[in-house]
Amino acid sequence: MSILQKLVLASGSPRRIELLQQAGIEPDRILPADIDETPLRAEHPRSLAKRLSKEKAEKAFASLKSETDHAPSFVLAADTVVAVGRRILPKAETLDDAANCLGLLSGRSHRVYSGICLITPGGKLRQRLVETRVRFKRLPREEIDAYVASGEWRGKAGGYAVQGLAGAFVVKLVGSYTNIVGLPLYETVALLSGEGFKTHQNWLSARP
Repeated sequence: MSILQKLVLASGSPRRIELLQQAGIEPDRILPADIDETPLRAEHPRSLAKRLSKEKAEKAFASLKSETDHAPSFVLAADTVVAVGRRILPKAETLDDAANCLGLLSGRSHRVYSGICLITPGGKLRQRLVETRVRFKRLPREEIDAYVASGEWRGKAGGYAVQGLAGAFVVKLVGSYTNIVGLPLYETVALLSGEGFKTHQNWLSARP
């Protein structure tokens, strides 16, 4: 008899949920982990992405274990960091945040790092780090102002959403596109599959 597998996503991001669904994976539960995402002093963007994804996964796993009716589950967490060199850009929350991010990214290359962390039902912890290089065109002031007015940037790392209007800013992209959206699908599915999660179990029911 096969054991029913459960997947808990330690994120409330609609983009991450949609990306998992795109790969035919439906989380059984959404359990956002609220942690302090402030970078440590002189912390490298790569290290920040890995640390935050690990802390999110561990917090969600601990929360599950404290529940009396807890069912063994895979816990998946991710964190995405946008950086120019070693400078970490914020998750834009204000108009000034967004405008400053876009001004810095205009005509330049930047990197998007995503840390992925998976904790198995038995407590085994696995991590991956994915890096994508992106180059933006030079953005005139009126284009920055128009994008900021759209509100699409709100809550986005680096102040933009590549799957939306900002897709028109990208001159060159090297690496995973889904990584920039918020969850690198190839690496995530490979990580789940490698730990025994049946990532293809819903594919037949998804046929048109």
